[in-house]
Amino acid sequence: MPMNIGITGFILIALLALLLFGPSKLPQLGKAIGTTIREFRSGTKEWIESDDSKTEKDDK
Repeated sequence: MPMNIGITGFILIALLALLLFGPSKLPQLGKAIGTTIREFRSGTKEWIESDDSKTEKDDK
């Protein structure tokens, strides 16, 4: 588990999210978080690739 939360902590976080957002909003929230993470990864990948190509140009 990430950050050593454990199963009990994960259950408490899930119950808290269920109480705060309700069962109808959780799928939308999960989709939004997934989209955000996907965009962050692609942006980071593009940034690293551009930095690598810049380094290769400097080496020549």
